Amino acid sequence: MTTLTADYAARFMALTLGHLTREFPHKLDHVMDGPEDARTPRQLHPIFFGSFDWHSCLHGWWQVLRLARLYPNQPEAARVHALAEEMLTAENFAVETAYLARPSSRGFERPYGWAWALALHAEMVRHDRPWARHGDAFAAAFAERFRQFLPLQTYPIRVGTHYSSAFALTLARDWALEQDPRLVALLDARSRDWFGQDRDCQAWEPGGDEFLSSALTEALLMSRVLGSDFADWFDLFLPRAAHGEPATLFTPATVSDRSDGKIAHLDGLNLSRAWCWRGIAAALPKGHAAREPALATAQQHLDAALPHLGDDYMGEHWLATFALLALEQR
Repeated sequence: MTTLTADYAARFMALTLGHLTREFPHKLDHVMDGPEDARTPRQLHPIFFGSFDWHSCLHGWWQVLRLARLYPNQPEAARVHALAEEMLTAENFAVETAYLARPSSRGFERPYGWAWALALHAEMVRHDRPWARHGDAFAAAFAERFRQFLPLQTYPIRVGTHYSSAFALTLARDWALEQDPRLVALLDARSRDWFGQDRDCQAWEPGGDEFLSSALTEALLMSRVLGSDFADWFDLFLPRAAHGEPATLFTPATVSDRSDGKIAHLDGLNLSRAWCWRGIAAALPKGHAAREPALATAQQHLDAALPHLGDDYMGEHWLATFALLALEQR
């Protein structure tokens, strides 16, 4: 079973340090209310202006900070710390947080960026550095967004892209367990409302531009929410998993053109499926018939994606984050 090593950590940090401050090309999520809003990515976002888009830059920071903490003796870790001292300032976070107060920013990066903002904060506060708490107000703003929006969202979004409800709730819940127990209760209630009665998932995936498995991301979320009751839910949700069905969930996606940003998402699908299958296997009781197929499938998906993290900038600017999720999941 492939796991996280110092060599992988060095490779991932080096890849990501190469684009965290690369401003262009850039894909903005930005509503302009007037000509004064026509500004460059760095003018709008003094921290998260690199990595092709805001959310990739944000979770790129999560990735390098996490690896620098886990592997502090790697030369790349010193580079991460130096860049963090320069960029993760209270002033820069104040600008990033103020951007959220714009009336046109109500739906900014919902919910994917919201969840990664909380994940980044959870990692920052684990560091004994001057900047460790500079993201507190930033994270609090996104937690409040979840509190306000989730009661309004009648239906979950069941896709394998940035709009996935299950993925966002998974990351947000990890943060809330340590930072906001009341938010955990809301996240768990919505998860049960949306997914608790799901049965016999057909898993019509992958879609042509998906980097998440809508089926497996949901199952991973429910493994966290349901605890010891998860196996009973899983056996109803994917009743033929022990036999490798639906086959679509056990077959790595084919990536035909890694220079196409949407098609390159499929490398991410392979990595995120590996993360999910490993997490699902860990949550199933010892001896469950689906555990070994899940672990074997996870490895096949890793083998399909890990060699291609830096093939093209369309994948390079974000894939290492999902590789880290998969390799850390035991």
